[in-house]
Amino acid sequence: MLGKTINLRARVHTIRAVSSALVFIVLRQQMDTVQGVLHVDHNSSSSSSSTTTPTPHMVHWASHLQEESIVHIKAIVQRPIHQNQINSTSIHNHELRIIQIHLISRVAVPVPFSVYDADLSAGADDDDDDNNKKIITPFIPDRARLSSRIIHLRSASAQSIFRIQSTISMVVFSTPTTPSTLPFIEIHTPKLQGGASESGASVFKLKYFGRLAFLAQSPQLFKQMAVAADFGTGGVFEVGPVFRAENSNTKRHLTEYTGLDLEMAIRKDYHEVMLVVDSVLKAIFKSVYEKRRREVDVVKTQFPAADLIWLPKTPVIAFADGVQMLIDDGWLDDSGHIPRKDEDLSTRAEIRLGELVKDKFHTDYYILDLFPKSARPFYTMPAGTETQSKLNAMHPDSKLTHSFDIFVRGQEITTGGQRIHDYEMLINSMAENDISARGLEEYLDGFRWGAPPHGGAGIGLERLLMLILGLSDIRYASMYPRDPKSLLEPPKGLEGLPHPEADTLGSQVLDHKRLESKTPTKPLPPLPSLIANYGDAANTSWLDDRYLVWRDLVTGGAIGFVPSSSGFAIIVGDPLCDKSQQPALVGRFLAWPSSSSPSSTITITTTTTSPSATTLIHPKPLPPLKPIWLLASSHLETILGSRLGWSSFTCIAESRVELEGEVPAALEEKEVGKKVRKAESEGVEVEAWMGRDGFQGGRAEGSDARISEWQDSRRKKGGQVRLTEVEVWRDYVHREYFTKDAEKSKMIPVALVVLHQLSPMYGFQVKYALDFPSTERFSAIEAALSSAMRAVASTGSGRITFGTSATSRLTPVRGVKGMKVKVLSHAYEAISDRMSLRGKGEFRKKMGAEEEDVYICYPRGGMGGRGAKAVLDFCVAES
Repeated sequence: MLGKTINLRARVHTIRAVSSALVFIVLRQQMDTVQGVLHVDHNSSSSSSSTTTPTPHMVHWASHLQEESIVHIKAIVQRPIHQNQINSTSIHNHELRIIQIHLISRVAVPVPFSVYDADLSAGADDDDDDNNKKIITPFIPDRARLSSRIIHLRSASAQSIFRIQSTISMVVFSTPTTPSTLPFIEIHTPKLQGGASESGASVFKLKYFGRLAFLAQSPQLFKQMAVAADFGTGGVFEVGPVFRAENSNTKRHLTEYTGLDLEMAIRKDYHEVMLVVDSVLKAIFKSVYEKRRREVDVVKTQFPAADLIWLPKTPVIAFADGVQMLIDDGWLDDSGHIPRKDEDLSTRAEIRLGELVKDKFHTDYYILDLFPKSARPFYTMPAGTETQSKLNAMHPDSKLTHSFDIFVRGQEITTGGQRIHDYEMLINSMAENDISARGLEEYLDGFRWGAPPHGGAGIGLERLLMLILGLSDIRYASMYPRDPKSLLEPPKGLEGLPHPEADTLGSQVLDHKRLESKTPTKPLPPLPSLIANYGDAANTSWLDDRYLVWRDLVTGGAIGFVPSSSGFAIIVGDPLCDKSQQPALVGRFLAWPSSSSPSSTITITTTTTSPSATTLIHPKPLPPLKPIWLLASSHLETILGSRLGWSSFTCIAESRVELEGEVPAALEEKEVGKKVRKAESEGVEVEAWMGRDGFQGGRAEGSDARISEWQDSRRKKGGQVRLTEVEVWRDYVHREYFTKDAEKSKMIPVALVVLHQLSPMYGFQVKYALDFPSTERFSAIEAALSSAMRAVASTGSGRITFGTSATSRLTPVRGVKGMKVKVLSHAYEAISDRMSLRGKGEFRKKMGAEEEDVYICYPRGGMGGRGAKAVLDFCVAES
């Protein structure tokens, strides 16, 4: 190969630019990586062909390629020139001298993490020191790897895992035979069932043309029916999906997994089934370590685990004897009780028993036989009289079954045994277990019409793979894992956009002219229109003077932030764009301004009393800023936490009221209702008008005078927590005003409530509820709020938010633990008590508001002492 010219298509794994004349590009094809060298040879003859001599422009262009781009190169194979051996690639002794490089497919948005980093060790410690300006570590949390699944699947460890999984499946297809060497037949059974095969609580129910149906918990019933139909001479097997509606968020459970199931006729006893399953599993172990040795070693770089140990003859231990081993060891359950021989083992008990078996038999693989009836489904065959009497002499009161579990590294990976084939015995067992025959008529036909003695087993492919390789989480063994938190609920309330011209989905056109100039060739959607289309309460604060607004030139979307003097960007609220675009928008924003991508710009939005905002390009470049994200929704917190590995906690909540009918239920609350009824009985009138309809003469002046008085009184009280300024006339086109004037002074309000139109999903925000000092005895603010809430209820929107308020305590969510929780909690308690932060929340609850948590999110190194002070300085207005 040395000296040979080759053509290669590969992904850009990572790039290291040494100088303007030399750049190293690591190229990747699946698991294989090779170093490419792009070098301007200044000593080459001027007559050299331009097709074989890279130019400075070519090197500069290639050094700015994004990781994960697909390129086609023409290169010459050579020995490494700059070092004897290349340790950072899978190909150590050769490199490619690139003479041509072409971009085939570019990365549209920055990836959440690089595959290069994902391939490095995942064992780095977390670090929240925000004084460290360069935190360089390959640490990528599990949640980030699993949320950005396609990127992680490109890593060498993930590629290896699924090659090993493929090998396991191939062994299953080729190995199963009965003791008489008759081959098994592959079958495919339906996953829509009319009845539950196991516990009804763990079944996914769905509507089926006006009838109730269930997703199959296993192919158990159908494979038994196949044996009853005389396909059991050799046996049947299936590899297919299994569904379990168990709300278990552990590292060893999935709601959908791949089942490796077999069923066969029994000639003498059920140990024939055990022998077949045992032989299949040993064949799997052998193939994994012999045929996939390289892949196993690659996986170990991420998940260090010793090779699995198994014996030529597998230890078979009676269940009761296994329990006795635990008792002899002094093991106790969580309640302090010894394990029982007539109950199933807990996960902790299984793991401890695995350790005891490893010590005694020197194996990671063994079988527990003769399980108690209480731990088995209704179709399991009870043990015969001889077996019962023999074991009951040693272990009294155990009702045993012809069933077994097989364990790998102390965890169960398959359950098998003999099934009941006698019709009357089966019906009685169903009755004992409260299993209805409804929906199981076809299954029962096989037994009414005569079924042979038979048995089988089911293996979870993902759990088997996890335990063989010692993976930390079963989700790594599933290409696209499903657990109780998968399949996010789509947002409600998307009835249509008030401003179709500001639709970020419709604007999502890559205008390359616009991108390269970094100036819009057509107007960006106005910020107020984006707020009305996509905004929540936090987004309305972006209209304040202190906010800068980052605009995405790809979609027209926006993100508002305030740069701090200490080098932080305090970002508030969710991005203004369609929710499906938020991950990409967040990625582009966080890549700015260090990214050379011309896909964004910074704007200043000016909104005085004009109907629309004016967007100006910010004149000065900003320095690099560390981001801290405030008031992130649960959707955004998932993006930042799961995809990017950010930490998060909550101590604030959005106060929302769901309004139904013309009289909001909140107004029936005893204290509020009393004040409202009193105001109504005294003839208190609240004047309402839409901002877009204009103002009565003197209205703005009178209100401004009262607001100025109110602000003066607030300043005298010292520092106040606020996210927005009191600018009631900004974006008045999207606002509605409710005022109660003083009885003797028209146009001089004693209460002013301002509603701001939000997205259809969120309805309206009570932007301001100002209760001005007054000598009048009625409660004007309650009357004004009542009028505003009735107005919203009458529109059919049904949603109103008061904005955010402090909650009773600080709650860690992701990545916040140990001493940091204590420090943040103590600081929050002190600030909350000093500034009476919970007062707003109590008043809003009286108005019927319910709290919806929002989050504070930050990357590694984002919330040390300087970061916390930047947040506090942002929120607290000094007197």
